[in-house]
Amino acid sequence: MFPRYVDYDGKPFYAERGWLIGDGQIGGKAKGIAFAQSAVAEAEMSCEVSFPHTTFVITTEVFDEFMRRNVLEPIVRGSEDFSQIEKAFEEAPLPENVRSALAGILQRIDSPVAVRSSSILEDDIALAFAGKYETRFFGNRGNLEYRLRRLERAVKLVYASTFNPTAKAYRRKHGIKLASEKMAVIIQPVVGRCRGNLYYPELAGAAFSKVFRRPTPRVRKEDGVLRLCFGLGTRVVGRSFARTFFLSHPGIRPEGNSMADILSHAQDEFDYVDLEHGFLLGMDANKAISHIMKHHKNAASFLELAYDDSFHWILSEVRHLAYAKAVFTFSDFHRRFPCFFDQLRRVLSLFEETMRLPVDIELTYETEGEQMNIVQLRPLATYEEFGRVEIPRDIPRERILLRGSGMVSNGVLERVSHIVCVDPSAYLRSDPHLVARAVGAANEALKGGYILVGPGRWGSVNPALGVPVRYGEISNCNCLVEVGFSNSGMAPELSYGTHFFLDLDADGVLYLPVLEGKEANVYNREWFSESPYEEGQHPAVRIYHGNFSVLLDGENDVGVVIVNEP
Repeated sequence: MFPRYVDYDGKPFYAERGWLIGDGQIGGKAKGIAFAQSAVAEAEMSCEVSFPHTTFVITTEVFDEFMRRNVLEPIVRGSEDFSQIEKAFEEAPLPENVRSALAGILQRIDSPVAVRSSSILEDDIALAFAGKYETRFFGNRGNLEYRLRRLERAVKLVYASTFNPTAKAYRRKHGIKLASEKMAVIIQPVVGRCRGNLYYPELAGAAFSKVFRRPTPRVRKEDGVLRLCFGLGTRVVGRSFARTFFLSHPGIRPEGNSMADILSHAQDEFDYVDLEHGFLLGMDANKAISHIMKHHKNAASFLELAYDDSFHWILSEVRHLAYAKAVFTFSDFHRRFPCFFDQLRRVLSLFEETMRLPVDIELTYETEGEQMNIVQLRPLATYEEFGRVEIPRDIPRERILLRGSGMVSNGVLERVSHIVCVDPSAYLRSDPHLVARAVGAANEALKGGYILVGPGRWGSVNPALGVPVRYGEISNCNCLVEVGFSNSGMAPELSYGTHFFLDLDADGVLYLPVLEGKEANVYNREWFSESPYEEGQHPAVRIYHGNFSVLLDGENDVGVVIVNEP
C-alpha cells in the first residue's frame, strides 16, 4: 500500500481559500503544508498548533508561461554562468495578470514576506531537494509599487534557482532530466513578531520523527531529534550554530558538557528582518543583550553569558560586561518548557501516523503563550542503516588512519581507491573559498567515489568553522569525515535538520566525526604527512591513492577509516 501522502492532492486546499494562482501543479512543499494543516484539523489539534495565516501558491503553469513568453529556454541551456541566467530572469516581465494577483496578495499581508520554492520534485519521498532552490525574505515596507517590485523580483529569483549549479549537480547525480522539473512558488507571511524594528520568531527549529545517529544507546530512535535556534530558522537549516535536543533525553548535549564544548557549538548570532530597511540581517548576541532582555521575558531559559570560567544568566552577576560572551545555550529550556517537548512529540507522531512515513518539520515557537507554528512538513529523507558492523580488534595501529566516536551509525565502505584530504594547517593559511573550489575540482575528477577528510564542518556558512563547499563540490564522495583539532576553533557537528545532512542521508553518504586528542579518537598525522599524494588545484588539497575501507559500528558508537593490506 502506498502511503497516504503519495496520493494526497493539496491543490483543492488552496483553491477553496482563494490562495491559488494558475492551473498547474503546486509542488512538493505546498503539498506538505496543505497535508499538515488537513491532518491537524482532522485530529482536532488546531488549539495546539498554528500555521501561517495565509499561504499563496503560484502554480507551475505560470512558470511555464514565464519561460515561454520570455524565450528563456535557450539562455538556460546555453549558459554555464548562473549570474547571466539570474540577470535574464530578473529583466523578464511576469504576465500582467500575475502582477495583479501579486498586488492583491500584498494588500492581504502586512508583515514581512517569505517567497519559497515549491518544485514538483521537492520534498519527495526519496529525494528532498532540500536547500537546492531559493528562499527570499523581504520586509514588505514602503508604498505598494515598491513592495510589488520587491515581490516580483523574489518570485523571478526563485524561478531562476531552478537552474543554479547546486540544483543541476543534484539532478545530475540522481539521473534526473531538467525536463522533469517545474517550479511553483509559495508566498506566505514570515511567522514571527515585531520587537522594536526587528521582526522574527523567538525560536525556530527543524525536527525529525526518527533519529538514526545517536550519542548514546539511551536515546530512542523512535522519539526523534530537534535542532533549535533563536530568531529566524535560517541558522537551523544551514550549517551554522544551533542547539540539538534528542526528544527522549533533551538534557543530553552531543557536543559535551564542558564550558569549552558548549561555547564551541553555541549560537552567538541570530537572524531577523529589519523593518526599517526591509532586509534579512544578522546580529551578534553581545550587541543584542539589552534588546533580548527587554523583549523576551523567558530569555533566561536560552541565553547565557560566558564570564570568568562559568555561565551566568543574570546580568548583575557579570562585573565586566565587555569581557563576557553572550550565547544561546538553551541550558534551562527543556526544564522550563517540558510542555514544548511533549507537544512536539505529539505533533511528530500525528504526522508520521497520518503520512505513514517518518517525517521532518520546520517550526517556530513563542515561549510567551507557548505558541507553536508549523511552516513545513515533508517525508524524512530516505535513510537505510546497515546491519550490525563489527570492527576487528586486531587492526594494527599504523593501518588506522582515522578513528572517531560519537554520533556514529552502522555502515561499511570497502575498497575505496581515493582519499581527498584538506590539510588543516594549509587551510588556515589559505583563502577558504579557493580551497573549496579545489575540492570541487577533485570531486569532479573522482566520479567513482572517494573518502573526504577535512577540518571542522564541511559546508559551513562560516569559513572559520570549516571548508565552505557547496553540494555540487562534494556530490561524489561516499564517506565524509569531519576532524576537530584542538585550539583551531573548528569542530565537527552533526547538524540534524540542516539541508546538508538531509543530502547525506538521502544519498547514503557515511559520516564520521573525529576529535583529535579525545580519548579513543585517532588522526594519523604521520600517515597523512609522509604518504605520497597528488596535490589538487590548491596546495591545501591532497589526493591519496590506495585501498581504503570505512567501518562504522553504530552499536558501540565508534568508526574507523583504515588502509587495507596490499
